[in-house]
This record gives sequence, structure tokens and C-alpha cells, in this order.
Amino acid sequence: MYIRSVNVGKAVDADWAGELKRTAIDKTAVLGRVCVGENGLEGDERADQKRHGSPDQAVYAYAREDYDWWERELDRELRDGRFGENLTTSGVDLNAVTLGECWRVGSVVLEATGPRVPCAVFRNWLDERAWVKRFTQARRTGAYFKVVDEGDLGVGDEIKVLSVPSDSVTIRESFLAYHGDKDLLRKLLAFPGHASRWDRVAQRVLTP
Repeated sequence: MYIRSVNVGKAVDADWAGELKRTAIDKTAVLGRVCVGENGLEGDERADQKRHGSPDQAVYAYAREDYDWWERELDRELRDGRFGENLTTSGVDLNAVTLGECWRVGSVVLEATGPRVPCAVFRNWLDERAWVKRFTQARRTGAYFKVVDEGDLGVGDEIKVLSVPSDSVTIRESFLAYHGDKDLLRKLLAFPGHASRWDRVAQRVLTP
């Protein structure tokens, strides 16, 4: 398990599908060591601070194996970073990662906090018909991480699993919880280290 690509992007005003949005989804690969702080990678910007500005979403990772699956489904090439991730991984099923699972990558310690939920910007950026629906149905979301220990990382760094909670849910299960699986959501909420975003999800899903 290792980091295949490290990607950062600047916020720009983009007009995709006739809709003007400010976004930093267009990530490009960088070489050398990259410093990682509480709010993410040095040189990376987040245009939508309301939806993506939380420290619980400081780093987004997507697996090359899931890209390969999408390339077959869409019959198009998808470069590392195309989905707007900071870290493109190899050799790990990100969707099976457990919320609260901690990794060491380089000198950085990361903790998994939740799945990516597709939005209109992502849809327009990919320019694929019914993209939000297809991405949701595939359940290959990648994972968000918060930064537990700051440091630096780079391409080729090994992913070392430090700890895996026994009483949490996987990234894929948390995605189902987000979309209304009440039993999984209750299990997620019982995990004491869950990110604050899940309390807001609970208000939407569990409130009569």
C-alpha cells in the first residue's frame, strides 16, 4: 500500500455545462515532499469552505484501482487527480477503510472521517450523464481524512496502518448511512470519535 500521486489545486472560476462555479477540483501532481497541516496539503486550496473547509475533510484520497474500474465503465482515460483527490493510492481498498482508522504516511498521521458525497461541481467537471447517480450507485467514494499529526509526505510513501477501531463502520457503510440507512448511522454515531458532520446527518436522517 503506497501513495501513487500527490495532487494539489488552486481555486478558479470555472464555467462548466453553462454553470459558473468557483472550484479547486482540478488537481495536478506535484513532485518532492509536501507539507501537510491541519487544513490539508501546502499549495492546495478549497474554494467551497462551507462544504469542504472542515479539518475533518483536510485530505481526500482516491484509489487507482477504483479509477481503473471507472475507466472500464466510462470507456475513457482518467488520470490520477482527476476526481480532485489529494492522494491517489495503490494497493488499498479505500471503501473498506474504517472510520477512525489511522494511517502513517511519511511523517503525517491521518484519520479516516467519511466518504465523498458527489456534488454538482463534480458532475459538471466530469461531464458524464447522470454522474451523481452513477457515482452514488457504484459506492466507490474514496475517503476523507483529518490530520492527526502534521508533517510531510510524497509519492512512493508507504501507507502504514496504525490502528483500526473495532466498533466503527467502513467508508462504504458510512456512505449508506449518509443516504438513509438508519441502523448503520446509529452504529456510526455510537463510535465516540465520529466527525461532527455526522451529527448533522443524524438530524436529517433520524429526525421524524
